[in-house]
Amino acid sequence: MRIKNLLAATVCAALLASCGGAKEAEKTIFAMDTVMDIKAYGADAQSAVDEAENEIKRLETLFSRGNADSDIGRINGGASADVSPETAELIETALEVSSSTDGAFDITIAPVMDLWGFFTKDYRVPSDGEIKDALKYVDYRRVSVSGTHVSVGNGMKLDLGGIAKGYLSGRIIDIFKECGVTSGIVSLGGNVHCLGERPDGGAWRVAVQNPSGEGYIGVLSVTDKAVVTSGGYQRYFESGGKTYHHIIDPKTGVSAQSGLSSVTVVSEDGALADALSTALFVMGLDGAEKYYKEHGGFEAVLVADGGEVYVTDGLKDSFESEYEYKVING
Repeated sequence: MRIKNLLAATVCAALLASCGGAKEAEKTIFAMDTVMDIKAYGADAQSAVDEAENEIKRLETLFSRGNADSDIGRINGGASADVSPETAELIETALEVSSSTDGAFDITIAPVMDLWGFFTKDYRVPSDGEIKDALKYVDYRRVSVSGTHVSVGNGMKLDLGGIAKGYLSGRIIDIFKECGVTSGIVSLGGNVHCLGERPDGGAWRVAVQNPSGEGYIGVLSVTDKAVVTSGGYQRYFESGGKTYHHIIDPKTGVSAQSGLSSVTVVSEDGALADALSTALFVMGLDGAEKYYKEHGGFEAVLVADGGEVYVTDGLKDSFESEYEYKVING
């Protein structure tokens, strides 16, 4: 499921022509509805950070659902469109994750997200009938990609919000590499992607937030990995004494009630980590454990609603916590 980087040669040539500058560079950008912090170390750090900013802006124009002229906007507006190679490949990757998780991750969830107001932030609790009607347009199997042409069923809409930031973090890391940067870190909201080791030679330390309060569940030590967390505490609203969060179960059309309060996925592939953090949250502990044993290719930290912590065996030597936790064997 690793996404190929189609513009690597072009970007590399541009960077090599402009390399030189600060040994440390960082920038904070607001894009894709989140604050993004990027930091690079090395002789060409400033060139890498500047090129990363350009790439963030470019990909946002392709993936934005709120822009009618974007690739996604044109698909949603007309049920099909010719799109950029990046968009086509990202959609194909999303469909692979959807298939392997039996639809626990589904980029056609947009009509239901709109119904709850999570896209517009005009929150409301829809009726059962409204949810039933919206679910008629949620089915990843009705999305087709042929080359760079994407088609969806009539009335369906795509939302890449559950995978786009993971893809973007991977592109930034590749830009760092193309400019000769060997140490850097990208933070895109709940997505963190690390390149190499810290400048002092140690592993990067990424905290896993406690979903039920302040502080952290633990700290991961990672190199060359993406760390992505999905949790019901990140985006939610309250109505009638109940809390409704943004991680919608594509089968029910309501906030997933899987018994998990957060899922953190660790993988070399940012897009995969992003999509799986949502899918495993929807699947719940038993489903996530089964998926891990059958597929592999990632590690995870799962926190149950009752506060119990579960860590896959590939992380047992790199996860520090004051909490007791159980190890899920692969």
